[in-house]
Amino acid sequence: MPDIWSKLRHQSLGRAITPEERAFADALEASFARGTHDFVAVCADLSAAKVAGPVSGRTDWTPATLEHELARLNADLDGAYATHGLGA
Repeated sequence: MPDIWSKLRHQSLGRAITPEERAFADALEASFARGTHDFVAVCADLSAAKVAGPVSGRTDWTPATLEHELARLNADLDGAYATHGLGA
């Protein structure tokens, strides 16, 4: 029997996070940690760091681009969770 507790670390994931998604998440967290919360300023941080959108691959961030990336990623992760359930 698999150790279900070891999967709880990734309980909300139905698939592994890609390197591009991890880089995007890390860049967002770094921006927020600096106290940046306005989406225009977050987009400026992402653009300056040349972070590629995990969905689009774009590095010229706008609030619309950020919203699109987050919506697509959330939908994809929700779909993976619905298909694969607990743990990636």
